[in-house]
Amino acid sequence: MAKSGLVLYGCALVLLCSCFVLTRCAPESALITQLPGFNGSFPSEHYSGYVTIDPDHEKRLFYYFVTSEGDPSKDPVVLWLNGGPGCSSFDGFVYEHGCFNFEAAKTQQGLPHLHLNPYSWSKVSNIIYLDSPAGVGFSYSKNSSDYKTGDIKTALDSHTFLLKWFELYPEFLPNPFFIAGESYAGIYVPTLAIEVANGIDTGVKPVLNLKGYIVGNGDTDEEFDGNALIPFAHGMGLISDELFEEVKRECKGNYYKPLSSTCESKLTKVDQDVGGLNIYDILEPCYHGPSTWSVPVDNDRLPASFRRLGETERPLPVRNRMFGRAWPLRAPVRDGCVPTWSELLNNNSIPCTDDEVATTWLNDKDVRKAIHAEEQSMAGTWELCTDRISFYHDAGSMIKYHKNLTARGYRALIYSGDHDLGLPYTGTQAWTRSMGYKIVDEWRPWTSNDQVAGYLQGYENNLTFLTIKGAGHTVPEYKPREALDFYSRFLAGKRI
Repeated sequence: MAKSGLVLYGCALVLLCSCFVLTRCAPESALITQLPGFNGSFPSEHYSGYVTIDPDHEKRLFYYFVTSEGDPSKDPVVLWLNGGPGCSSFDGFVYEHGCFNFEAAKTQQGLPHLHLNPYSWSKVSNIIYLDSPAGVGFSYSKNSSDYKTGDIKTALDSHTFLLKWFELYPEFLPNPFFIAGESYAGIYVPTLAIEVANGIDTGVKPVLNLKGYIVGNGDTDEEFDGNALIPFAHGMGLISDELFEEVKRECKGNYYKPLSSTCESKLTKVDQDVGGLNIYDILEPCYHGPSTWSVPVDNDRLPASFRRLGETERPLPVRNRMFGRAWPLRAPVRDGCVPTWSELLNNNSIPCTDDEVATTWLNDKDVRKAIHAEEQSMAGTWELCTDRISFYHDAGSMIKYHKNLTARGYRALIYSGDHDLGLPYTGTQAWTRSMGYKIVDEWRPWTSNDQVAGYLQGYENNLTFLTIKGAGHTVPEYKPREALDFYSRFLAGKRI
């Protein structure tokens, strides 16, 4: 029988007995009561607003919080982060696993129509969509120096956000807490998880109930990610056996930083073979077409095989929009600084992409008012991915972070859509194997809706690598049912 007792978390009085009684403490000013474009009742409560993480600079991070459609008092709380760096987490909310599907407006001046998403991740979890760092999405600072940042500072700021957010919503402190994200959030997630874990160990208040983390098609390690394209391209039938053998022989397995002109010439041939593909899903067409691509003048920082890929960002035709760059593979980097979007794009033409639905909706003044976002005079025009920030990759390889976290008992799910050419599953499979952990669940299929949905391999220390069959870079967008299945099973600690 459960013990009875009283626990006080801020203003939330929690009664622990045979049942769980929760006194809401969420700020009423953050409650969302309606959304332009949606007619009907929300399946759960929605909150949004700002958390000030630096009062002196008026640095404020924006969040959108959806409570679980199941049992909000017990279901996990999940922080979701999109990548970039520079991309808003409304990408995940609008296009991937938010509680709505967005239908484009039928008139030029109209707003998108919102319909309930049967595969929303809020079916099984409370989920926070965070725009991070400051300068991204609706998040901002009144001190422009804050727009020069990097991995480490972003993790520190996001940790500060979490501590302050849980002070606003203390009733969720007992819930299991997970951090999740995709693409460049393959760096955001583990660096933030380390900050949270260290805070727990050193007694930082409030104490978060961190249980684990999730990374999808994530940046991890320059060498592993950079060397992944060649075996992926060959395995997918994109290059010939002869070319594959030539590249292996001349490059000696080092495809990311070729050491000879002969190797470079072979990689150039690979580049020519795959250059016209949608790099975020090789099965999908390109929206604008590769004819809009142009090679940047300053591209000598990339090996030849990746220069073409480095010009552009996320060509995703399913909803035809832009997404965060898979940095180590394609974005030219000087002295650790990730280039801005304007440096990567030619004449503001974003090949294969169109973010019109999200941009139209989130820049509407009535929508901004409904979700408590600042007007454009303060937060600026909402962009899916911005070039307002100057970002430095200063955390290095993520493998040491993953080893640290999993060795401390935190559960990790590392998943990959298996048709992503930008961050191929072959690199993720290789670095998870390189951790040196014993295999405890040998390579096998996993199922969704009584069909094989992909494959997984489980390692000791609660590390799981999983693929999703037929999915591209943003898995929940391509395979929403399958994504909800593995997500809900992982959170519940069930076998996938």
